[in-house]
Amino acid sequence: MRGSVSPPDAVELPKEYGESYGRAVWRQFRKNVVGIASLGFVVFLAIVAFLADFLANDKPIIASVKGRLIFPVFQQYGVALGLTSWGEWGRVDWRAIRYEWAIWPPVPYRPETTDPKLQTLRDRAPSARHWLGTDEIGRDVLAGIIHGTRYALSIGFVAMGIALAIGIFLGALAGYYGGVVDILISRLIELVLTLPTFFLIITVVAMVQQGSIWLIMAMIGATGWTGVARFVRGEVLRVRAMEYITAAQALGYSATRIIFRHVLPNALAPVLVAAAFGVANAVLIESALSFLGFGVPPTVVTWGSMLAKARGTVTTWWLVLFPGMMIFATVAAYNLIGDALRDALDPRLRT
Repeated sequence: MRGSVSPPDAVELPKEYGESYGRAVWRQFRKNVVGIASLGFVVFLAIVAFLADFLANDKPIIASVKGRLIFPVFQQYGVALGLTSWGEWGRVDWRAIRYEWAIWPPVPYRPETTDPKLQTLRDRAPSARHWLGTDEIGRDVLAGIIHGTRYALSIGFVAMGIALAIGIFLGALAGYYGGVVDILISRLIELVLTLPTFFLIITVVAMVQQGSIWLIMAMIGATGWTGVARFVRGEVLRVRAMEYITAAQALGYSATRIIFRHVLPNALAPVLVAAAFGVANAVLIESALSFLGFGVPPTVVTWGSMLAKARGTVTTWWLVLFPGMMIFATVAAYNLIGDALRDALDPRLRT
């Protein structure tokens, strides 16, 4: 018809149009190949930590004895959780039992299992029997690394969880209320920053007769919250000045609701960067404490305690190389994840 106007062609909007903030950050993060590889390595460590008893154990995963199926590793989990007991298997030498058939873990040793057949230094070196060698009393290094992954990850995440809880709470209070509250919390942050953190942890741990992994986590968390608090304070100061916060205050919402439902969800993104670096720092501190003999009890095997076994000799190179490589790779992975997150959160670098 004359004078009619044909409808315009549909315009295809870019994929980023209307994209949520979280998806935008993840899309930017995926472009960082090194960051993705580091994240994959951390996920791999988490899987190893979760399956440690199935990867390195002196008990079979499943076996048949006199026509009866037994699941020693699963029962070991039940005993550890207090759900069951060993009963008739409590004092059994699992290697002396005659199995009809059995499926053993890839590494048939636990970290505390000693091999009495090893007599010389050459016997303790890496071999087909012990892939990464053993320490001076015959404990398998690979089994120690596998089970030490649990302590490395748990110390990093638990310690950083404590630091995040303290830092987010105090940073939010300082940024939202300002005034005297901000001054007091800022001075507290400066006071904690002046403390020699590592030597403070050594002093506290040394005062306890028996070392505890939980004490180390608590000390690292209680001294590592300052960076998180400063991040949160700065972000809360920025968010507090926005119009929707003013509207929420005008509607009469309580300060608690405004802080936890409106301010913090929009101010925590940069904290992820500090958290990644904090986990790496916690792993490094625990390794240093264990290396110096101030860390976990002697019966607990961690990467740092394995390194400490190599201090008395220069010939057992495998006790230095393999645990040291794990500490280096883990700390580097968390730092690279932190760098990738920092780039992904920077709006100037988004494409």
